[in-house]
Amino acid sequence: MEDSRDIIISFRNAEIVNGENPVIYGLDMDVRKGDFVYIVGRVGSGKTSIIRTIIAENPLCYGEGRACGFDLGTIREKDIPYLRRKMGVVFQDFQLLMDRSVEDNLSFVLNATGWKDRRQISCRISEVLEAVGMSSKAHKMPHQLSGGEQQRIAIARSLLNSPEVIIADEPTGNLDPDTAEGIMQLLTGINRERGTAIVMVTHNKSIVERYPGRVFVCSNEECKELVRKSPDGQDTGCVEEPENNPEGNER
Repeated sequence: MEDSRDIIISFRNAEIVNGENPVIYGLDMDVRKGDFVYIVGRVGSGKTSIIRTIIAENPLCYGEGRACGFDLGTIREKDIPYLRRKMGVVFQDFQLLMDRSVEDNLSFVLNATGWKDRRQISCRISEVLEAVGMSSKAHKMPHQLSGGEQQRIAIARSLLNSPEVIIADEPTGNLDPDTAEGIMQLLTGINRERGTAIVMVTHNKSIVERYPGRVFVCSNEECKELVRKSPDGQDTGCVEEPENNPEGNER
């Protein structure tokens, strides 16, 4: 029997909007502890709008939605920072503060989320940098790092408050294939070793095939979980996308 306490993100008959325009109707989705979930679809199909709804950047006006214990339909603006403290967010363009060192980027987040003790802050920064293989980069400026290194720092930032889930919007989109491979190994390792759920938007079909997870496909104003069955009826964990649903980056 499934335990509802394991559900981190949930939508029921939800309408997802981009601005004032609905892009997804009738979304049903559960993300549980330890899940690795992909959201794929062509440009403008609504996949990034789902991510923005989860982090309460887009409003949920119709249907039900919950994330990390917060009701996305009724959440108050003053509570949004508390929601985001329970999740880590990783963006395609890294979103590091370019005028601050790696260490200062991370301490800024900790200070903003209520950490006060300098020794605890320093220890936590060391822990997350070690977790992403960036222990020697604490005093570097972002412009001194490669794209892959900057993304690793962004992932370290997402781990600072031990989130239940990491929301990753095209985290490999700006990276070359070898660097993207390293980022995927890092994310799947975090998922496997820490039990942190991952929800990842991607346009890279080969990544989805090499690192199996649950797959939701956005198409025709819907987002449905995709399951491919083997001849004996078992779920193979592989992806079989509709031919009329090419993937791509969403605006």
